[in-house]
Parts: sequence; C-alpha cells; structure tokens
Amino acid sequence: MKTLFFMAAIFTLVLFASCGSNQNLQERAPAQFNQAYYTYNSNGIELNIPVISIQDEIISLDAVYFHGMKSPLLKSEAKPNLYIAQFRMGSGEMVMHEDASQEYGNKPPQLPAESPFSIEQDEAVIVFTQDEKTKYYKLTGIVEKD
Repeated sequence: MKTLFFMAAIFTLVLFASCGSNQNLQERAPAQFNQAYYTYNSNGIELNIPVISIQDEIISLDAVYFHGMKSPLLKSEAKPNLYIAQFRMGSGEMVMHEDASQEYGNKPPQLPAESPFSIEQDEAVIVFTQDEKTKYYKLTGIVEKD
C-alpha cells in the first residue's frame, strides 16, 4: 500500500511540475511579427523584431531571451514598428590603463541569463505584459543578416 501511495505521489508531482513549466508559454502571438533577424556589430548582437501590428494599450513587449542572454526590448525611434534588443558581447574597444579611473567607460560583456524555456539558436523567448501579467512567447525562425 505504501508503494502504491509513493508511486501515485511521484506521478502527481511529475505531472504538476511538467505542466507548471509550460504554463506561461503562450501559443498565440502577442502581436503580428515580420521576419525577425539579428546582426553582429562592434558591441555584440542586435536583435531586430519587426512588428506588423500590436495593441500598445493592451500589450507591452518588455524583454527577450536570445543566445543565452536577456535584454530589454526597446521600440526604435527611427522605425516605430521595430523593436530592438542589444546584447553586449564585450568585443568593443576597451581602455586598459594602470590607473583604474581611466577604464571607467568600459562596458563589461552581458552576463548569461537562462531562458525559462528551452530554445534553439534560431529562437527567442519574448517577455511581454498583458492584463498586468507577465507572459512568454517563443519566436522561431530568426535569421542572421549581414
């Protein structure tokens, strides 16, 4: 009897744990997206997410997990339908000096941030707010552009 109870408890625990991990991953996109792409620049990676339509008063695109890092999503000033995330790789020019105060402007590389969901190299997880609740959406098919 104890074995049966123990097995039922483990089964229930595994069932709830697996459901809880995908609970916030939304199947429905919070906006209509065009082809997302990323480029490498002197500071690191720039992820561009073109938006066809979004209900700004209901949905706020906040951040994105991509290539093992997390960055805020900012609306482009030049193109209002484009959201951009910058990921610092630490590859930019750095000032190295014996006087540490001369190195003040150096920007460190961005720390890794584990995504709450499993993602591939061509995927990103968008963190957005809807009805004052944080939700997640997996964006797939992201391509690299020169």
